[in-house]
Amino acid sequence: MDSLWTQLAHNSSLWSSAVGWAAAQSIKMTLAWRKTREFDFRYFISTGGMPSAHSAAVCALATSVGHRSGLDSTNFAVAFIFALVVMFDAQSVRRAAGQQARLLNQIVAELFKEHHFEKKKMAELLGHTRIEVFFGMLLGIATALVYECWL
Repeated sequence: MDSLWTQLAHNSSLWSSAVGWAAAQSIKMTLAWRKTREFDFRYFISTGGMPSAHSAAVCALATSVGHRSGLDSTNFAVAFIFALVVMFDAQSVRRAAGQQARLLNQIVAELFKEHHFEKKKMAELLGHTRIEVFFGMLLGIATALVYECWL
């Protein structure tokens, strides 16, 4: 029987998902670098932005599971529904939370002019637009297909 670490090391669905996430975060970091000409590692671990790393990860997972288990399997159904929920959440609930954070930061900035409050800001880049989710989905599917078929 293989050890836990050996099993994890050979789990292509897990690695497809991880590579999809890393690819999306790397693209975000590269786009930020092109814009500012400054390397900022925070983009590699941040939420929000183009493309959606959450969408890339869950779509890579669902694609890999579908490839390995079949599109008619229960495992694929679970992974597919999970991907849909994550993508919906990314472009609706988390996006709304980011918009609310932006508004609260504006309110606090106005209040700070007259009163002394802590200057800590809330994170505003939390969710995604539909296009960011869409490109994250495409990236995840492509990543899993490359990982599953050629590696």
